[in-house]
Amino acid sequence: MTPGNNGASTPEDDDPFGYLYADGQARGAQPPSASYGYPNAVNRARPVGERQYGQQTQQAPQAPTAQYGQVPQQQAPYGQQQGGPGQPNAHYQAPESFPGGATTTRQQGYGNGGGGGRGRGPNTKGLLIGAIAVVAAVVIGIGVAMLGGDDENASGNDTGASTTPTTEESKDPSPSASKSSDAQTAELPKAEAKTLLLGGTASLDSSIPGAKSDGGFYVTNFNSVGSSITWKVDDVPKATSYRLYVVYGVPGKDGNATLTVNGTAQSRALNLKNFANAPEGDYQKGWTYTWASVQLNKGTNEIKISCEDGNSCDVNLDQLYLKNG
Repeated sequence: MTPGNNGASTPEDDDPFGYLYADGQARGAQPPSASYGYPNAVNRARPVGERQYGQQTQQAPQAPTAQYGQVPQQQAPYGQQQGGPGQPNAHYQAPESFPGGATTTRQQGYGNGGGGGRGRGPNTKGLLIGAIAVVAAVVIGIGVAMLGGDDENASGNDTGASTTPTTEESKDPSPSASKSSDAQTAELPKAEAKTLLLGGTASLDSSIPGAKSDGGFYVTNFNSVGSSITWKVDDVPKATSYRLYVVYGVPGKDGNATLTVNGTAQSRALNLKNFANAPEGDYQKGWTYTWASVQLNKGTNEIKISCEDGNSCDVNLDQLYLKNG
C-alpha cells in the first residue's frame, strides 16, 4: 500500500466524496444513490402512523451490503411495501427492533384509570383542599391566641400578676400609707423668742438687727448662771429621734450651754460656736445656727436650754424648731 492508496481497486474509489471534486469526476466518480452516499447505510425513514405502539416490530430484512466504494443497490421507492398486506415496511426499522433493543409497551396517558394509578397526573384537587386546611388552622390558632391574650390582660389585676399601682390607686392610697406620708411631710413644731418661757436674767430685746423671730425679737442677758429658756413642744407626731435646730448670735467668739430634754440633761453641751466667723464684739454679723439630736415622745415634750456652771453663755437666742432626724 502506497501513500494516497488505501487498497481500493481504483483511485476514484479511494474517496467516497470524490464526485464532489473536478479530478474525481474526471476519473468517473459518481454520486451514490442511497442515504447520503455512505456505504452500507440503512434507510430508516418510516411512513407517518405506521409505528404500532405496544407491539414488537419484526425486523426487516437487511439490504445486501455493498463492498466499500461500490454503490449499494437501489431500494424500493418510499411508501411501497415489499411484504404482503399487514406486514411492516422493510424500509422502516424502529429503534427497538434492532438486536438488543428494548420492547416498548403502551404508556397509559394522564387521566386514564387503569394501572393502579401509574401514569396518573397530580391530584390538584387534593392539594387545594390540603392548602385550604392549613390556612384555616393557622387563622384559627391566631384567633385563639388573641382571645387568650385579652383574657389574661383582663384578669391580670385580679390574679395579682401586676404589682405596679395604677393611677387610681395612687390617687387613693391606703390609710396606713397616708399616715406615714403625713408624718414625713407634716410641718414640725417651731418656737420664736416671744413664745419661750424665760428664766433667770434672760429677757427679750430687738435692738440688734438680723433676728428671724416675729418683730425681730430675741432673748438676751443670757450670760449668767441660772438663765434659761424653756420650750413646751406640743403635737410631736411620733416617738423617735429628731434634730433640734437653734438660731442664735455670738459676738465673734464661741459659746455653749446645757441642753435638757424632758427633765434629763444631755451629757454633751449644746455647741454655740462662731460658725459665721464674725469679728469679736460684732453681734449683728454673728447670727448663725446649730443643731443637736434629741429623743422625743409622741405628743408633748419639754426642751430647756440653760446657762450652768462651766458654760460660756454670751449668746443671743432667736428661734427653735424640729426636723426629722
